[in-house]
Amino acid sequence: MSAHVIREMNFEDKVSGSARAYEQAKSVIPGGVTANIKHFAPHPIVMDRASGSQLIDIDGNEYIDYLLCYGALILGHGHPRVKEAVYKQMEQCGSFVFGAPHNLEYQMAQKLVDLFPGMDQIRFTNSGLEATLLSIRLAEAYTGKHKVAKFEGHYHGGYDQMLVSINPDLNGAGEPTSPNSVAESSGMSDYYLEHTVVLPFNDLEATEKILRAKQDEISAVILEPVQGGFISADESFIKGLRQITSELGIILIFDEVKTGFRLTVGGAQSLYGVEPDLTALGKVLGGGFPVGALGGKIEIMDLMSPEKGQDILTSGGNQQATDRALFHSGTYNGHPTVLAAGLATIEVLEDPLTMKGLLQQTELLRNELENLYHRHSITMQTIGMGSIFNIVFTDEKVKNYRDLSKADLDFRKRIDYELLDLGIYTKPGNRYSISTVHSEADIKATIDAHQQAIKRLK
Repeated sequence: MSAHVIREMNFEDKVSGSARAYEQAKSVIPGGVTANIKHFAPHPIVMDRASGSQLIDIDGNEYIDYLLCYGALILGHGHPRVKEAVYKQMEQCGSFVFGAPHNLEYQMAQKLVDLFPGMDQIRFTNSGLEATLLSIRLAEAYTGKHKVAKFEGHYHGGYDQMLVSINPDLNGAGEPTSPNSVAESSGMSDYYLEHTVVLPFNDLEATEKILRAKQDEISAVILEPVQGGFISADESFIKGLRQITSELGIILIFDEVKTGFRLTVGGAQSLYGVEPDLTALGKVLGGGFPVGALGGKIEIMDLMSPEKGQDILTSGGNQQATDRALFHSGTYNGHPTVLAAGLATIEVLEDPLTMKGLLQQTELLRNELENLYHRHSITMQTIGMGSIFNIVFTDEKVKNYRDLSKADLDFRKRIDYELLDLGIYTKPGNRYSISTVHSEADIKATIDAHQQAIKRLK
């Protein structure tokens, strides 16, 4: 029996409680998980508690957490400022939620308008998915056009219109300069493949050609300014895209669910100096609670105002209106507890020393990892911006999904499984997110674990 197989068996012994809990969950939850992204083979690790940069699973194993709820926990687990804000809100308000307007909505909206250049007005949602979905509806209403363009490899939420060409098989993905629309889920109508145009990321010439050919059909272009949180747009590409969409009357939507607050408090748009028409936020904005927000130019956002026309849920009210307001609603939108947590998180990040320290720790970890792998003559690079990055085993420049697919993804997963055994947590293959509470001791322990993982695999 090989040493690698023995190690796998030993790790399975360490997480035997997770294996049992997973089998139990499968009896009442499809696949044993409440979101497909939480699964990895042979079974996910079931967590019990957390503090700061640490996770502890139900078997008592401790991990340094670099998943951080897919980047949402920028202050780490259970930050005292966030706890204090949440407890204070509930105690002072006497309720968890009003279902009516409250002042925290204005405070958060004003904060976001002040921080993000592309935002004049704000609406809150309960997830980043809802924010991107609302952005598309707004763009279609504003332009009167009903196709949307997205970039190959970019993820904007699990709904039909955007579950297209996120991780397509390259055999069916079409030419690099003219990608096909490929469904990423069963149960999708061909309508969405026909109405979602796929663009090549970081290729301005090819993107412009597609947009000009379909300018009378496309309402909006939506993109992650940093694909997957780690493949950044070239500055010339994103500025050129802004110019082209403005010329063609196409709404430009930035999905900053991952990048909002993780690159700087004003998001990728502040660093690039590019103002989109609409911006979707989530993750960090909730301080660990479910949240989303859509912000944008007032002439677009104002379409949602209930003063603009008939509201479908106002029975018998304003029936003389000839138009309907663009409908957007949600019982928990602008939840006071969530906004209290989010405002506390932003207040911590607005301290210049906090963001400076976070970016310095991220850069330290990236440099140490690259130096380690190079010492072992393993081709590797870290790519990313701000406090998020990924480890990619290739020496080629990675500018888009197809470049990433050429890297040694199998070796990356093997490293990640060894790291789980050594107490470093992220979902295998996922990006690294750093928090303000990751210490130098955490970074040293992480480098030591990578050193051991390399030796094991060698």
